[in-house]
Amino acid sequence: MLEKLDAIQNRYDEIGRQLQEPAVVRNGSQYAELMKEYKKLTPLMEVYEQYKTVQNACLQARELLDESGIEPDLKELAQQEWEENKEKLEVLEEQLKILLLPKDDNDDRSVIVEIRGGAGGEEAALFAHSLHRMYNMYAESRGWKTEVLSINQTELGGEKEVSFLVEGEGAYSRLKFESGVHRVQRVPETETQGRVHTSTVTVAVLPEAEDVEVEINPADLKIDTFRSSGAGGQHINKTSSAIRVTHLPTGMVVECQDERSQYKNKDKALKVLRSRLLAQKQAEYDAEYAAQRKSQVGTGDRSERIRTYNFPQGRLTDHRIGLTLYKLDAVMNGDLDEIIEALATADQAEKLKASSGDE
Repeated sequence: MLEKLDAIQNRYDEIGRQLQEPAVVRNGSQYAELMKEYKKLTPLMEVYEQYKTVQNACLQARELLDESGIEPDLKELAQQEWEENKEKLEVLEEQLKILLLPKDDNDDRSVIVEIRGGAGGEEAALFAHSLHRMYNMYAESRGWKTEVLSINQTELGGEKEVSFLVEGEGAYSRLKFESGVHRVQRVPETETQGRVHTSTVTVAVLPEAEDVEVEINPADLKIDTFRSSGAGGQHINKTSSAIRVTHLPTGMVVECQDERSQYKNKDKALKVLRSRLLAQKQAEYDAEYAAQRKSQVGTGDRSERIRTYNFPQGRLTDHRIGLTLYKLDAVMNGDLDEIIEALATADQAEKLKASSGDE
């Protein structure tokens, strides 16, 4: 591990020198690329510097202990310092192992979140709306921007399905654990007998694709226009501005009717299509080359129930890691960090276990 860290340190120092060169500073694209790599390596290098400092203090204490004729008081002090620094060294070593784990290339990306009502009819659509609100509030708390790409609302204010962009650095690294089936247990607004119903909603989190990554041949697209539909009201379009894009090679269909402009709806639909194609491409790669690696905690299968929201008991349970919290109101208001941190920690533990098995 130390040899690998020394090699990374050399690269880090070299980038630091290059960033000071006038020719590099004038070359905007090269400077940006080097700065991105430098920024990515900085957390690792900061911990490595701490590690080397503590390691040096540990060696000095050990040398002092090995000296003959050392006074008892000084020996006791050296022994205490050696033990304290040895503990620090073990903690820093674990941090370095985590920081050295292969990074998900998509972690820094913005994401497209797709929420669809599953079993439960209108109640599922109402809970889909609740999850949409929850993610919006979480994004706001982290300073991210959100933009609705497509939405299909119901008469009671539910959402049969909604796609929205979450734009911000590291959005995928935090939200990728949300993919899967979310189950809700509560008394629906439409229930007159006070009975608790169980409904499900599926969530898919797709890293936003850049145009250069996923090339779409216009000849592979079938584009249809139609009039927007929805829960009614003055904002329903009277013209055929809604867009349906069918990607013929894969059969993927994306609809967008949120904007009044055909052009804007088409642009949003293609944004969603690119991200779905990128996700499919990534899934195929994972299946072929990394079948034993988990990109998310659990199987990541969208048919898997990942979480239950029990409103009568104010309880949330994440089934992948056995986490139960009694703060459902706070979670539904966007307080997701405790859940996401726990999932990220479990994910790191799995990866560390896998990497130690490979050695």
